[in-house]
Amino acid sequence: MNANHTNSRAVAGQIAVVTGAGRGIGAAISRKLAALGATVVLCGRDIKPLQNTASEIAANGGRTESLQCDVTSVDSTQALAAFVEKTFGRIDILVNNAGVGAFAAPLHELTPEEWEKVLNTNLRGVYYCIRSFAPMMIRAKTGHIINISSLAGKNALPNGAAYAASKWGLNGLSYSVAEELRTYNIRVTVVCPGSVDTELSPHTGKNPNKMLKPDDVAHAVEMLVTQAPQSFVSEVLLRPTQKP
Repeated sequence: MNANHTNSRAVAGQIAVVTGAGRGIGAAISRKLAALGATVVLCGRDIKPLQNTASEIAANGGRTESLQCDVTSVDSTQALAAFVEKTFGRIDILVNNAGVGAFAAPLHELTPEEWEKVLNTNLRGVYYCIRSFAPMMIRAKTGHIINISSLAGKNALPNGAAYAASKWGLNGLSYSVAEELRTYNIRVTVVCPGSVDTELSPHTGKNPNKMLKPDDVAHAVEMLVTQAPQSFVSEVLLRPTQKP
């Protein structure tokens, strides 16, 4: 039996929470974790897309729960954590994937409302989720937190400064939290994909056939959660083979 198969089996029976699980990258990650045998708690602002993801997973024999959660509200994330603790008694994997974009204007033309929406979802929301779920992991002295960032957190993004700022901030948050939590045997990883073919942004002028697909990000998450316990990857940079 190879090591990867053995580690894959270790995911079976775990409890995973995925934010923004109704579509795109979040749905792909949820399907992957369910296929590995985890029970996946699907979270998002709108219940209908979550139910669609849940139905697809159930059709393949997977186990899920679907809960509305607004990551920009600490009351909402704490209610989610309370449900998970009451229902399952633990959380093994937290995937902070919920995110929004703003790519239509330079920063000086961006409205304060658009700025707040992007930063509150992409950065504050991760803080709220970690604040709500990390204590459960600390008590168990185990867990894996995976934050879905972007290569926009590494490179300049004209007309997307708010999005880039949120992802640069998320990267710094992730590296720092990793150091805070590793003493409790909790692994924290940030995944930075390049252009992914989703509805998040228009990707004007790019060839969708050359772009990353949500399943590519899900595959990276699979590699992370099936690592041997004595190691963790702190950062993944994921690029399309050909520039789109």
